Amino acid sequence: MPELSHSPPMKSLDLAQSPSTVGAGRPAWRVWLDQRMDQWMTSPGFYRWAIGNPITRFITRRRAAQLFELMAGFVHSQVLLACVRLRIFEMVREQPRTLDELAQACQMSAPALQRLLHSAVSVRLLESRGKQLYGLGPLGAPVAADQGLRLMIEHNAVLYDDMRDPLALLRDQIQPHMQAYWPYMNGDKTHGWEAEKVARYSELMATSQRFVIEELLASYDFSSHKCMLDVGGGQGGWVGTLAQKVPQLQLMLFDLPPVAALAQARMQHLGVADRVTVHGGSFISDPLPSGADLVTLVRVAHDHPDAVVKGLLAAIYNTLPRGGRLLLAEPMAQPLGSAPLGDAYFHFYLLAMGSGRLRSAQELRQLMLDAGFDAVEQVANPMPLHTSLLLGQKN
Repeated sequence: MPELSHSPPMKSLDLAQSPSTVGAGRPAWRVWLDQRMDQWMTSPGFYRWAIGNPITRFITRRRAAQLFELMAGFVHSQVLLACVRLRIFEMVREQPRTLDELAQACQMSAPALQRLLHSAVSVRLLESRGKQLYGLGPLGAPVAADQGLRLMIEHNAVLYDDMRDPLALLRDQIQPHMQAYWPYMNGDKTHGWEAEKVARYSELMATSQRFVIEELLASYDFSSHKCMLDVGGGQGGWVGTLAQKVPQLQLMLFDLPPVAALAQARMQHLGVADRVTVHGGSFISDPLPSGADLVTLVRVAHDHPDAVVKGLLAAIYNTLPRGGRLLLAEPMAQPLGSAPLGDAYFHFYLLAMGSGRLRSAQELRQLMLDAGFDAVEQVANPMPLHTSLLLGQKN
């Protein structure tokens, strides 16, 4: 056992007089044991024992590496951002490049660029393909292949700026730049709907939606429906793809008027305008179009506070016929103790946006039930990193 003589003395716990901790759903003995373990594992004696024991040394090293990854995470994200801005992934995708070739293309000195390239190799964005020759790494390949992913990486620079002082962000002491990026944060007020802003965020949403679209197509049979309405459908990346995949399906799209105009042009370009009806309006203050037996709500609810989401779900329920369904696709908070799947990212991203929050599947299911839906169930998703799926039916 480790020597604990250098640890601070343990204070006796009067569990009978600690209702705030003991009564929080944990038995008294477990509260005592957890506190005892916390004191033990943070003592210098425990660390000396852990690194000296062959069995615990592996665990200690792994946790130390995980902690360092957390500390270095911001640097890693900036390495990724620099490679995206310099278009390094696209250049080495064509063929492996030498340091001098990349330095010339990036208009940067070779020693400075080599520092970036070596950093990118260390986090598996690039690979060394010989002496001063660089190619795509396993984590760089999807970035090179997907323009939407590159746009999101570039967009995250706004979030990084807002999180420069995370305590100021949490205490509402700064005006986040992220709020100015998304014009619909004004709700249905037209202030802030400049054409340039609308086009910018609509393009980001459209190009970053490819993986979500693939998840939806792999998870649900849309051919069993006659007409689908996509609420908050943006430029129509999802509706346009579905129109091409399921030719017998009639479709509708509903979004803010400036966005709906972009969606209409996109449907014309795709050649599906005869089967896709685009409606402009705000789901906060305008009625939803009727006639669909399926409504999809894709990455919309988490952008809005509970009151707006409750009103929207009720409006969807009212516009559906009996037997109609709502398919909700959202990033969802994971239960405590399970794999996080980006929870920390979405918690702070939505805080910087100034609206909405990350909800668990159980919270969203309850909101759907409160709106009137029956038999709300989770739909299996082969790749739930981007969205998890809930399906509710109106009986």
